[in-house]
Amino acid sequence: MSLSIIILAAGQGTRMYSDKPKVLHQLAGKSLLEHVHHTASMLETRGIHVVYGYGGDQLIEDLSHLAVDWVEQHEQLGTGHAVKQALPNIPDKDLVLVLYGDVPLITVDTLTELIEAAGKSKFSLLTSLVDEPGGYGRIVRDDNNEVVRIVEEKDATNDEKKICEINTGMMAVNSKALKQWVEKLESDNVQNEYYLTDVINMAVKEGLKINTVQPHSVVEIRGVNDRAQLSEMERYYQLIQAHQLMRRGITIMDPVRFDLRGDLEIDSDCVIDINVILEGRLKIGRGVHIGANCIIKDSVIDDDVVILPNSVIENSVIGKSCRIGPFARIRPESVLNENVHVGNFVEIKKSIIGNKSKINHLSYIGDSEIGTETNIGAGTITCNYDGANKHKTIIGDNVFVGSDVQLVAPVSVSSGATIAAGTTITKDVAENELAISRTPQKSVPDWKRPEKK
Repeated sequence: MSLSIIILAAGQGTRMYSDKPKVLHQLAGKSLLEHVHHTASMLETRGIHVVYGYGGDQLIEDLSHLAVDWVEQHEQLGTGHAVKQALPNIPDKDLVLVLYGDVPLITVDTLTELIEAAGKSKFSLLTSLVDEPGGYGRIVRDDNNEVVRIVEEKDATNDEKKICEINTGMMAVNSKALKQWVEKLESDNVQNEYYLTDVINMAVKEGLKINTVQPHSVVEIRGVNDRAQLSEMERYYQLIQAHQLMRRGITIMDPVRFDLRGDLEIDSDCVIDINVILEGRLKIGRGVHIGANCIIKDSVIDDDVVILPNSVIENSVIGKSCRIGPFARIRPESVLNENVHVGNFVEIKKSIIGNKSKINHLSYIGDSEIGTETNIGAGTITCNYDGANKHKTIIGDNVFVGSDVQLVAPVSVSSGATIAAGTTITKDVAENELAISRTPQKSVPDWKRPEKK
């Protein structure tokens, strides 16, 4: 029996007070729907069908990279109506797994158990025991503890509202039977909607046993309805990721102040201080130390790198044993080879820095190639932009660039050259030359400073 998955994602999410669909709001750098899709795609499935409605054009445009069958629900008439829109695309013999685009932390393990629980009855339901069931549909059982129906909060009696076993909405059902049941749904309820949960009662009347499964953690079944809940979910998710990393040999100084917003490959014996944000696709080697308040995005960091506090690295490659910061910025398309030192208030953009070179203070290096064991003095600027086009600066090996130097690109400084402090370079410098451009220093004896009148 093949598996087909339906993800319901048609709601606007009015309590988000946003122009974009609720499922596009982000958790840890990815939309809510992407989280659900990622989990669903880890199951062996014939296909994933996403039912969309409000903001559909934006949804499809932003998530066009997802391998899904997009199914439009023209009118939002409830969960039963939403599922009905996708069923014509699913073979009768399939098992249908129903998920929700605003419940991002559901796990593969729980869903696997739910699928297996469908068993011979071909119907299983994910329920959860909670202390505060308010707002959820309640699971009503008979004297034999068998599920007989689900009652929604707004339709429940006072006794039914005291039930602590809630419906999560997630179920695994035979496609052929589900198609028959959704055709019979009625909207005679407080919401005037077609509830998917009403198929439970239909299944019971036909003598089917509803097998139930509990999630491994109640966090898995929590949905996002407003920004406060989204913030809570973010913290849950970040704590889960932090603890997973710590169990793999990573020191995180304070898991409460850690953010991973992407996909991380990291080796052991790394230390991550507080308020570090890791974004996008990252590969971090062994023994890397990342100081407080750093942001690293879409980058490769090799072994034994030290990144001091308040540094930003984006879309770059950092070689072994480099030392960066504090307050350094490595902009996209930069490559630092081994043992490079980049100090405080240094900005590097689209440049290659050779082994053991140092740029330690208050410098801007853009569109440049710098060789090995070269020293760039404080306040050095590569003047790469002429107001219309970007130009390249090339500096060889073992070059000494003094403080407060401007290199007006395009320009080349050959290996072994020395550039005196305060020099503006507008022409190429040959090997082992000293380049200097200064106005003569003048001294006026017995100079008297002006005084205020």
